[in-house]
Amino acid sequence: MSLSSTLRDKTFRWIADDVDPADRNELQQVLARAMGGVPEALTELEDRMAGPLTFGTAGLRGPVRAGLNGMNRSVVVRTTYGVASWLVHKGHAGGLVVVGRDARHGSAAFFRDVVAVLTAAGFQVCQLDGPLPTPITAFAVRHLGAVAGIQITASHNPPADNGYKLYDANGTQIVPPDDRLIEAAIRDAPPAVSVPRTEIPLSTRQDVVDAYLARVASLPRGASRDLKVVLTPMHGVGGQPALEALRLAGFTDVSLVSAQADPDPAFPTVAFPNPEEPGASDLLLAAAASLDADLAIALDPDADRCALGVRDNGSWRMLRGDETGVLLGDYILSTLGTPDALVATTIVSSSLLGSVAAGYGARYTVTLTGFKWLVRAGDGLVFAYEEALGNSVDPSYVRDKDGISAAVVACDLAASLQASGRGLLDVLADLAVKHGVHLTDQVSLRVTELPLIGRLMTELRSTPPSALAGIAVSVEDLLPEADVLRFTGPGLRVVVRPSGTEPKLKAYLEVVEPVSGDLADARAAAQARLAEVRAAVSELLGA
Repeated sequence: MSLSSTLRDKTFRWIADDVDPADRNELQQVLARAMGGVPEALTELEDRMAGPLTFGTAGLRGPVRAGLNGMNRSVVVRTTYGVASWLVHKGHAGGLVVVGRDARHGSAAFFRDVVAVLTAAGFQVCQLDGPLPTPITAFAVRHLGAVAGIQITASHNPPADNGYKLYDANGTQIVPPDDRLIEAAIRDAPPAVSVPRTEIPLSTRQDVVDAYLARVASLPRGASRDLKVVLTPMHGVGGQPALEALRLAGFTDVSLVSAQADPDPAFPTVAFPNPEEPGASDLLLAAAASLDADLAIALDPDADRCALGVRDNGSWRMLRGDETGVLLGDYILSTLGTPDALVATTIVSSSLLGSVAAGYGARYTVTLTGFKWLVRAGDGLVFAYEEALGNSVDPSYVRDKDGISAAVVACDLAASLQASGRGLLDVLADLAVKHGVHLTDQVSLRVTELPLIGRLMTELRSTPPSALAGIAVSVEDLLPEADVLRFTGPGLRVVVRPSGTEPKLKAYLEVVEPVSGDLADARAAAQARLAEVRAAVSELLGA
C-alpha cells in the first residue's frame, strides 16, 4: 500500500493554506513519513485528511491535530467563515454573536480566531474569554438578544479532543437543515489563509456573567440552606462559577475537591473526564466521606452536566442520571402549582418522569436524544432531562443543559428534605412505591473504527432478536427520523443507537417492576432482571 498522488496533493494544498506554522510543520512530518513508506504514517495521514468534521449532536468535535479531519486553527477559521455566511443567509448580517470557551488544549487560540473572523465579517462580538462554562454562553444569547452563540468546548470528551458548539438566535443548538447548510457553507469557504481576520483585544463581559449567576441564585424554592456540600469541576471550568452561584443562593458550606479544582486540559486524575465513567467520581466520594458531607456534586469539564452523590447505607455512591432527573423533575413540579406545565425527557431515558408528571396533572413528552430536541419539546416547558446527566431546570433562560443551575436546585431540594429529616433516597423510594421500581443501565461498545458501528446497526436491523433475557420483544426502527432501534417487552425496554459525541454504540436498558408488597423485594426482582438483560444485550453487541 503506497501513498496516492491524490492524497499527497490534497495534503500539500492543506499545508500551503494552513494559518498555523506549528500545524503546517506537524502535518509535513506526517506526510514525509508517509512518503517514506512508513505504513503507520500513511494510515494516520489518510485519517487526518479523510474528510471534514461534521455537525453531530453537539456541533463539531474531534482530536486537536493538524489536517482536515481534526480540530485546529484552520478548521476553526473555515468553520467560522461558514457560520458567518449562514447567518448572513438567515438575515442576521452585522448582528451580535456571543463567543465563549473552555480551558482545553487549543481553546484560547480557537477563541481568538472565531472572534477575528466574525469581526472581519462585520459582526458584533460579545466575548466571554474566561475560560467559562458553556451554559453562560447559552444564557448570554437570550440575555443579549444575540443572533448566535459559539462555545469552544469538547465538554466531557477525552483530553485529546476539542470542539465547536453553536447556538442559534433562540439560544438553542442547531437542528436540521441548518447543520447541513452550515456544512455546505464550510465546504464553499476559501482556504483558511485567505479568510479575512481582524484581531481585536480580548475581553470578558463580566456583566453577562454576573447576570447569569444572579439568575441561577434566584432558583431555590425552599428556605433552608443548612447543607454541607463537596463539589468537583473535574479539572474543568465550573468550579469558581459554581461556588459563586451557590454562595449567592445562600449555600456557603461548599468545598471543592482540591486535586480537581483548577482547570487542567490534561485531566490528570481521571481516565475520562466524564462523571458517568467508572472511577471518575472516586475522589469526590472520598472527599464527601472524609468531610461528612450531606451532598456530593460532580460537574463535567464545561459544567453543562451535573451528577449527584449521596450516602447510601453508610457508604457513598453516585446517583444515575435518571435518578437525578426524576428527583429534580418531581421537585420542580411539586413547587409550581401550574397543571399545564410541560416536562420532557428522551427516548433513551427512564419512563418514570411520565408517571410523575401524570400525578401532578402536568404534560409530558419524549423527544429524540439531545437537548437540541428537548428544549423544543413544546410551550410551557419547565424542566427537561436526559439520562447522560443533563438537566435543564430553567429552560426559559438557558435553553440547554446546565450543570450549575441543576446543582443549585439539587442543593435546594436536599436542604429542604434534610430540614424535615429526609433525604434524596427517601424521595426515590416514595416514587418507586407509587409508580413502580424503574431501573436503568447502559451497555456501551467503544470502537476504534467508526464504520463498525454502522455494520452492527445494519446487522441488528436485518436479524433483530425476538427475545432478550427470556422476555419476548418487538422491535421498532426509528429510521429515517433517527438511527435508533427500540426493543420493548413486558416491563422491559432497550434502545440501541450510535453516540452523537463519542465513538460508541450505546444500548439503554430499563426494567419496571410493580411494588405490590415489600419495596426491597421489588427492587431485588428488578435488579435480577436488569442483570439478565444487561448480559443478553452485552452478548448481542459484543461488548
